[in-house]
Amino acid sequence: MKNNVFSYSQNELTAIAADALKFAKQLGASQAAVEISEGSGLSVSVRQAQVENLEHTRDKGIGITVYTGKAGAFSRGSASTGDFSPKALQDTVRAACDIARFTASDECAGLPEASLLAKPTRDLKLFHPWTLPAQEAINIALRMEQAAYDTDPHIKNIDGCGLSASQGQFVLANSHGFSAGYPFSRHSLSIAPIAGALQAMQRDDWYSSERNPKNLAQPEAIGRYAAERALARLGSRPLSTRKCPVLFEAPLACGLLGSFVQAASGGALYRDASFLKGKLGEQIFSTHLNIEENPFIEGEIGSAEFDDEGVSTQFRQVVEAGVLQAYFLSSYTARKLKMSSTGNAGGSHNLRLHSSLTQPQDDFKAMLRKLHTGLLVTETLGQGINYINGDYSRGACGYWVENGVIAYPVEEITIAGNLAQMFRQIAAVGADPIRRGSKVSGSILIEEMMLAGK
Repeated sequence: MKNNVFSYSQNELTAIAADALKFAKQLGASQAAVEISEGSGLSVSVRQAQVENLEHTRDKGIGITVYTGKAGAFSRGSASTGDFSPKALQDTVRAACDIARFTASDECAGLPEASLLAKPTRDLKLFHPWTLPAQEAINIALRMEQAAYDTDPHIKNIDGCGLSASQGQFVLANSHGFSAGYPFSRHSLSIAPIAGALQAMQRDDWYSSERNPKNLAQPEAIGRYAAERALARLGSRPLSTRKCPVLFEAPLACGLLGSFVQAASGGALYRDASFLKGKLGEQIFSTHLNIEENPFIEGEIGSAEFDDEGVSTQFRQVVEAGVLQAYFLSSYTARKLKMSSTGNAGGSHNLRLHSSLTQPQDDFKAMLRKLHTGLLVTETLGQGINYINGDYSRGACGYWVENGVIAYPVEEITIAGNLAQMFRQIAAVGADPIRRGSKVSGSILIEEMMLAGK
């Protein structure tokens, strides 16, 4: 049955994918994989009570990958098109085959092993379309903006305020007999207010992103909170160079979790570009820490029964009692490392950091008390992470905390350390979790880092 959100039914997409695989076989491909998708969306941004941008999108595409030769020496070719007609489909498959003929063979290329492919059976409730009229979307964005302005007269401008509603569907199929897909959605509200006092200007932001629009935070709440964050940064000052404990606010803690994923991913590992290579079975975090991956949480951003190659995902303890138990591998990177795919082609799935020491009362204020005197980081700048050796150095903004209470905002500082040491020195994880993308963490307290200032 065709959903009125889309132009094609899942059965129609499946049939087109099957035609692509059939034609690839006719042209001599040893293996082939195809992904066919379509999507639509609405985005709106406002500024000073005026519509700045209004965009409707509708797109579709087919990507085909073929492998020629034999296992252990496959050559790979890929091509894509936005035209679903039979002739365009054949031309695209032919182009992929032509590219493969001029591509060097690779002993690790090829489809995932058939035994690893998923047989999907669950409805993870990932599809919640939000087909609101354009004027309603504009009104929601305007309410968010007005709430920010109403918070305080020092909110002088807005550096972006908008709504995004998108939904799509896809089918992934390959010549090993795998064929599956599903519809999905993702919606968001975001705002970045600018606060001003005399010659000083400060900016901060906040957003809410969900598959189900009913779970989004209220636009007024987002606008007010973002404005309060910007106002709190007024009067920021630098700090002198020192060593001190550092508390990463929960959104930044999710970023640290992302750094862990990067270092534990197959692409970095097989290129010898990660300080975590060869560390399976070793303690890399504090003993009270665990990191779990759960792809099967209904309605979550990172949920999926299979990865971008069709390999089954799995619930697993990636880190247990501080010990690294698993990497994040696709079929290609797994072969490079002489291991097996972990179902992570495309990234991690609902990764969450836990601490056995965390108590229900360990909210953000409690974490400030645990920090006692040190730096609360709420924003980092730049890309200063060397994954080869783990060195970490980034510009930062935040607040200086004394005796468990925020004393004043700070800026123009750099925090530095080494990820391996930082992971081992995580003293506490707050009971104030937040999700950013497919990662969830509370605030993270690190025992000591170098702070470079003036």
